Amino acid sequence: MRWAAALVVAMAIAGVPVDARGSSVDLQALVDAAEPGAVLVVPAGTHRGNIVIDKPLELRGEGWPVVDAGGVGTVITIDASDVTIRGIVIANSGRSGDREDAGISATGARITIEGNRFETVLFGVYLRRAPDAMVVDNVVGALDVDVARRGDGIRVWESPDSTISGNTVSGGRDTVIWFSDRVVVRDNHISDGRYGIHFMYCDGALVERNRLEGNSVGGFLMYSKDIVVRDNLISGNHGPSGYGIGLKDVSGLTMTGNHLLANRVGVYFDNSPADRNAEHHITGNVLAYNEIGALFLPSVRGNAFTGNAFVDNRQQVGVQGSGTFEGNLWTVDGVGNHWSDFAGYDADADGIGDIPYRLADLFSTLTDSYPPLRFFEATPAAVAVDLAGTMFPAFRPREKVEDTAPLIAPPDIPVPVATPGASTGADSPTVAVGVAMVGVAGGLWWASRKPLRRWAA
Repeated sequence: MRWAAALVVAMAIAGVPVDARGSSVDLQALVDAAEPGAVLVVPAGTHRGNIVIDKPLELRGEGWPVVDAGGVGTVITIDASDVTIRGIVIANSGRSGDREDAGISATGARITIEGNRFETVLFGVYLRRAPDAMVVDNVVGALDVDVARRGDGIRVWESPDSTISGNTVSGGRDTVIWFSDRVVVRDNHISDGRYGIHFMYCDGALVERNRLEGNSVGGFLMYSKDIVVRDNLISGNHGPSGYGIGLKDVSGLTMTGNHLLANRVGVYFDNSPADRNAEHHITGNVLAYNEIGALFLPSVRGNAFTGNAFVDNRQQVGVQGSGTFEGNLWTVDGVGNHWSDFAGYDADADGIGDIPYRLADLFSTLTDSYPPLRFFEATPAAVAVDLAGTMFPAFRPREKVEDTAPLIAPPDIPVPVATPGASTGADSPTVAVGVAMVGVAGGLWWASRKPLRRWAA
């Protein structure tokens, strides 16, 4: 250890602040001595945490330096505008949920947190009243404790016009964005948590090209208006609710180009749209291999579905509870949706079924009201119940869906692009299987066109 002592002495002679433990520079002293707007290059090594930044400043890591809080408090606290943290390993925050110990906790405008790694932290990034923030290209881990005791990988509160982009968040509790209008959530890979994304009161938000995989809930959007959700991959979310996307009191939703694969429920609608004058446009999405493709509370109305592919969901559409389910559109301007269980035909080969698709099977109607009956799905008992509903009008349930122009072939909806820190679409088993099966359905339709034409002639 003589070389380390010699290094400390040399740094002291040169006027560089040295930590009292002699293991690194005194980073807090360097921050305190810096002029506002300066760029501090943090050298490789391990540096004492609990840093407080109260002026415009950039900390730029060189060689992945580690700022370590030793398991106490927040690693870096920002209490100023125009601060940037880049290229640093943020490690070992405290574990106090009451104090909300975090990797980086920030208050101030125009804060940039870019290209950092967060290891063994309670909360990862915590923004409080931090408008115009940029949280970009970070890798955020979590404490190895039960999910309910973890903090949020990214939490954004009262921080409008912020961008959360290109981050890989795994093993945390939620990614929470509350009271933050016009926020952009783009190109993130969020996995193995509770809520992949949880919005509340975030008007004008854009959610695009994210991968939300293996969480309890992919995304839950609440009490917000004018949200755009597009080109996301949302798969394998199987918690107690297991929604790919859940909507609660949302108005003005545009949802397009998403792949919702192998979730318990693809999309869940609870009082959405909340504004009776609003209409939701759900266009060009793939809902495949979910237990339920789309699940509604019975009073929900004002959703327009067109150009979507409902492929081999155990139940294509469900209604949770009793009541009148009406006021949602399944055909818009002569264009409906693709249903893998459509038993009709296309005699004129125009790509649109010549009879409507109607969903009114008795067994799924019973499971809507009595979910434990799903235990008998795909059994002879379920087949017998559906047969009774077909043969005896007294047992025939109300139609849940009538699509007057069903698409014979699944529409061509590209798989969302790969995101930083995630495997490509071709490497993801869920995506590969989903794309292959949709392709098989399209191939079977194409192969059947010639015989149909001969029959029609």
